[in-house]
Amino acid sequence: MNMKKLLLPIAAGALALSLSACNDEDKATKEEKPQEETKQEAAKAPTEKDQAAAAKEMQEKMAEQEVDESKVVAVVNDEELKGDQYNAALASIQGQMQQSGQDPSSKEAAEKVKTQVLDSLVGQTLILQKAKEAKITASEKEIDERYKSFEEQYGGEEAMNKALEAQSMDSKMLKDQIAESILFEKYQDKVVPAKEVTEKEIKDYYDQAASQAKAAGQELPPLEEAKEEIKGILQQQQQQELLAKHVEELKADAKIELKI
Repeated sequence: MNMKKLLLPIAAGALALSLSACNDEDKATKEEKPQEETKQEAAKAPTEKDQAAAAKEMQEKMAEQEVDESKVVAVVNDEELKGDQYNAALASIQGQMQQSGQDPSSKEAAEKVKTQVLDSLVGQTLILQKAKEAKITASEKEIDERYKSFEEQYGGEEAMNKALEAQSMDSKMLKDQIAESILFEKYQDKVVPAKEVTEKEIKDYYDQAASQAKAAGQELPPLEEAKEEIKGILQQQQQQELLAKHVEELKADAKIELKI
């Protein structure tokens, strides 16, 4: 988990369920192929050296999209947003694009990425401003509990500190981000509370996901096992759609100046 991604709203994606059967199927498919065909494919496949070189080139191109950490990139209701915030949001959006099979390093994508980053930063700032106006707070207990959950995910304090150091962060910076993340979530629940999801909506979502999985040669767990997760995804989608509309309303009343 990239800790710099904490504050960015998480886009609800496809059904996030473990499909270990897929790996078994891939393995079986490879075993069924004739050895000569496997050798030919191996010869065509890029070597580890080629892959490493391509990855390095991609990282260098993405790094070129970063701005100076102290540069003011936008001003939202007299609050200055700096380059370090921009670069953190940039890394998140670049990562999301890569995960969806897009190339964030291309010249065509660069301007689109910039627009998305600024839009995300402005929206996030407006929400946090409104959360503070509403006197929404994150208690030390809430922050510590979430901080400890990060430690557990990383396998202990030492491992997490190494991960933080690799991202030029420390425990204080992480706790600050956790606090703002909690404010964001509480404000979202306050202005656009999650609504009940019907059984029909859950089944329709499951049927569509199952159809797509079947077309890809995969199989989903039974509906009963997936129901709660689907419910959470649909509620999150609802909230994000309503929150997006709310942010547009906030923008209409805000003083926003983009500097890059």
